[in-house]
Amino acid sequence: MPSIDSTTPQSIAELEDNLSTPTPDVIDVLQRLDGDIVVLGAGGKMGPTLARMARRASDAAGSKRRVIGVSRFNSAGARQALEDSGVETIACDLLDQESVQRLPDAPLVICMTGLKFGSADNPALTWAMNCYLPALISQRYRTSRIAVFSSGNVYGLVAHDSGGSVESDATNPIGEYAITVLGRERMFEYFSQKLEIPVVSLRLNYATELRYGVLVDLATQVWQEQTIDVSMGYVNVIWQTEANAAALAALAHAATPANVMNIAGLETLAIREVCQQIARLMNKPLRLTGETSSDAFLSNATKSHELVGRPSVSAETMIRWTADWVARGGESLGKPTHFETTDGKY
Repeated sequence: MPSIDSTTPQSIAELEDNLSTPTPDVIDVLQRLDGDIVVLGAGGKMGPTLARMARRASDAAGSKRRVIGVSRFNSAGARQALEDSGVETIACDLLDQESVQRLPDAPLVICMTGLKFGSADNPALTWAMNCYLPALISQRYRTSRIAVFSSGNVYGLVAHDSGGSVESDATNPIGEYAITVLGRERMFEYFSQKLEIPVVSLRLNYATELRYGVLVDLATQVWQEQTIDVSMGYVNVIWQTEANAAALAALAHAATPANVMNIAGLETLAIREVCQQIARLMNKPLRLTGETSSDAFLSNATKSHELVGRPSVSAETMIRWTADWVARGGESLGKPTHFETTDGKY
């Protein structure tokens, strides 16, 4: 079919270049902060592009720092791609205390570790990854500045017209996954106070790119003419480039006691309207089911927009790019987000 949007990245290489391009805010922060960067969990969905952004921003800032990606690295190709981009890599079982202790020193740490999908089937591993591992990391990097990925799910459901949860709101996690994510935050918070570690927790709702994310889930279902459940009727999304940039820039705002920032887009999207727009772009019939709930997992990211940068990629652009990519048969990671889940069982 004809291209829906000619500005869509046209290849994996072009997409990954976009996702790893540093913003001026990131370059400025990494120019002001000294020392090497360790990215823990660098082999995940966001890790490779975040690590490459850290490398590119450091180079642009004139810094000779090392950027080191740590992961199990089940894919040799993904590990080699990082090495080729100037990111050093270390294969490590992060639940092994001795292996963690052998990791190199680094004044700056991005923690992207955690378990979500499959957590309902393996709750013990979920607790170990999300609550025990933070203790190991905190003690190993007790003299570092740490930015920790968390989730907006720790707030629980809020009214769709509320503007979303803000950082000062009480937490109300639903389900074991969200409870352990809050546990991750609490462990870093405890060690931040006990060991005086500057920490910032990043409550993310939801990063999306063209191979993975809420918009990919919806566009794929529309393209395949599947019936889409709109019971979970509202969502926040943020382009992954900007989520990566926010995480790196947030290192400058790590504090003791631990700071908290919501990372999300500017808009609250109505799932029904997003599906309608995608169907029009693809010239596909639309099949919807379910009664839309008035509540959803939503975050207000005004604080992070003011401190680490306001997103510039609009929801309209993300929707058009995603529809174009999916319709052209672009690569997918094949990992549904299950954003529509309301009982917290992933």
